[in-house]
Amino acid sequence: MNKKFSVIIPLYNKGPHIARAIESNLQQTIQNFEIIVIDDHSRDGGPAIVRSYDDPRISLIEQDHRGVSYTRNHGVSLATTDYIAFLDADDEWMPHHLETILRLIENYPEAGMFTTAYKNQNAEGKIQWAIYKCIPDAPWEGLLPDYFRSCAIGDYPVNSSVVVIPKKIFNEMGGFVEGYWYAEDADLFGKIALKYPVAFSWEFGAIYHEEALNRACDREYPCNYEEPFVKFARAALLKGEVRPDLVDSVNEFITRREMHRAYCNLHDGNLKTAYSILKQCTTKLRNNEKKKLLIQIKLNLLMLATLPSPVYLLIRDFRRNVIKMVRKK
Repeated sequence: MNKKFSVIIPLYNKGPHIARAIESNLQQTIQNFEIIVIDDHSRDGGPAIVRSYDDPRISLIEQDHRGVSYTRNHGVSLATTDYIAFLDADDEWMPHHLETILRLIENYPEAGMFTTAYKNQNAEGKIQWAIYKCIPDAPWEGLLPDYFRSCAIGDYPVNSSVVVIPKKIFNEMGGFVEGYWYAEDADLFGKIALKYPVAFSWEFGAIYHEEALNRACDREYPCNYEEPFVKFARAALLKGEVRPDLVDSVNEFITRREMHRAYCNLHDGNLKTAYSILKQCTTKLRNNEKKKLLIQIKLNLLMLATLPSPVYLLIRDFRRNVIKMVRKK
């Protein structure tokens, strides 16, 4: 049987979850795939679990610790098929995921990436749909009307456990940007969506496990740097490389991400940085949110100027701890 898909699974200290990911792959309704697990120097039993599978389609590649972008890129470099499917080691596919993707490929060959819909499972075990916006109601499938507007006001319609990308397009875009541990996937997906349509199906394709152990996104948000796609998109806008019909939506996407960075800087006490970031944000969709955030920053600047420094720091740290507790819930 000719293999249609190469499934890339990056593995790093996900021993409790990797079997679930592999089993969800093996239970697909179509079976013409290879599974390439790239172990990024795990220190748990994950690699041994992968080795326990007696299936010639599964390969385990071990490397020194290089981070998730290098790991995924390494996997793609070893792929022997034209279509690259990604699955994180702590997530799982539904049985019809690849079958649905194959239908999208056949019906929308012009697309630069293909995705099914996904659901999120939280720490309490509750499973619910991602919050999709600007997408026709289920059971629609087709080319997304506006990928960036969907990202700007809802959950991303594409994530790293449901997307399939033609290998030639992956290579054209340079793969996942290295040197970042946050938003490296959104960078690649955004670059593709600037140039190609995105094919989407409401078919429930995967569960994104928010309760999994050792998730990279559970680390502190890196509010000291601009996300890679924000930097890329700003440069593309300045050069006039963004299609006119996408300009407003791309700006709104940038604003959403930068307002988040401003918020994080505010609660880290970096008030001048937060103010500077926010002043650069232009938006038609989030004006009220921007005004409220600006008021918070100005109030904090006022407190910093009028309260003794130890008192201000005590208030700031208390608020940060409360926010962390709320996020963990």
